Amino acid sequence: MADTALADRRARADLRPRTPRRARRRPQWLGYLPYLLPGAVAFAVVIGYPLLTNVYFSLFKWRGGMAPLRWYGLGNYVDLLGDDRFWTSFGNSLAMIVAMVLVPTLLGLVLAAVLFDYLGRRFGPRVASVLRATYYLPQILPVAVAGVLWNWILNSQTGALNVILRGIGVGTPPNWLGDPDTALPSVMLVLIWVQMGYPVVIFMAALQRVDPELYEAAELDGAGWWDRFRAITVPQIRPETFVVTLTCTVAALKVFGPIYVLTRGGPESSTLVPSYYSYLNFFDKSQVGYGSAIATVLTLVIVVVAVVILGLQNRAERREREGI
Repeated sequence: MADTALADRRARADLRPRTPRRARRRPQWLGYLPYLLPGAVAFAVVIGYPLLTNVYFSLFKWRGGMAPLRWYGLGNYVDLLGDDRFWTSFGNSLAMIVAMVLVPTLLGLVLAAVLFDYLGRRFGPRVASVLRATYYLPQILPVAVAGVLWNWILNSQTGALNVILRGIGVGTPPNWLGDPDTALPSVMLVLIWVQMGYPVVIFMAALQRVDPELYEAAELDGAGWWDRFRAITVPQIRPETFVVTLTCTVAALKVFGPIYVLTRGGPESSTLVPSYYSYLNFFDKSQVGYGSAIATVLTLVIVVVAVVILGLQNRAERREREGI
């Protein structure tokens, strides 16, 4: 009997369709290759190759052009440790984070909630849409146009702000962009104005997916606007808050255009940031290796900050799923 059963199993196995051995060993990820390859090639050309080239140049002393490359190893990075302007630029980056991340995110969250939960319900969605577009308008202005506008407003002699201050009796108004004590706060004010519309638009889009019955039930229970904002709005749009924080932090760390247009890093390095300091070494001082080292360090800082923020987001989502 045992021999008969064994023979029957072998016969059935022989009748099964056989998959070629080569096909059985083929990894599953090969099926995704046609879809991943174009993106991988684009990443390698646009990001990978320039990044590796930048790291390569940071190991040399080079004045650019046809000048010879002189091996310097990690010397440029060691020089950065003793460069006061380099540390000043990273200190100013903290001010850029306040101006482009902290203040716009907090104010944008409140404004989006007011537009969606108060003005939109009282005056209609069209009014809220017009105000949302108004807040977002600075985001679509070219940096040069915004710079010309704010230079006209903040000019120490003919600027609109100082003309108003003189008109109300202020004898000597501040030189907003020319004084080291006021240049950085003035630039921060401009960046807040530019950045404000982005979180407003993101948060208002996020509020569209919140169940309106939550607001209605809270309102029936006697909850005011602030109570609804704290208990419903903030928890419901937490994922978008992480997205805004990440993208705005990266933008703040690599900000260049407004600094270039408004102050060129001055006066006395009071508004100098790493991206502009790297630009100065690349083009003004012809220290390509040193500028590459600054750009490499800035890239590493951005990657570390992005990984930390993404890790916090994943931890918050995991705790939410677990009901902690």
